[in-house]
Amino acid sequence: MSLSGLEIKTLATGLALAMVGIALFLTFIRLVRGPTLPDRVVALDLMGVLTVGMIAAYEIAMEQPVLLDTATVLALVGFLGTVAFARYLERRGRDA
Repeated sequence: MSLSGLEIKTLATGLALAMVGIALFLTFIRLVRGPTLPDRVVALDLMGVLTVGMIAAYEIAMEQPVLLDTATVLALVGFLGTVAFARYLERRGRDA
């Protein structure tokens, strides 16, 4: 009844992809429902992070290291978007 290394890897990556998929669905609900703009931006940022995690798990499952470049670029763009929004909120608070 022992599992080989390949079966454990397949099971673990499948489980990780399923859990990240559920987290993406729940985060999408928060993105749609709000209630405030910062809540929506944090949800969008979390969706980016979860997408990076999903790409990484898929890369492990399919053994295609080229996908890590895509995940890195997506993480950097998400980070810059979050920083830009924080700066926007800071300036909006001073002007109002």
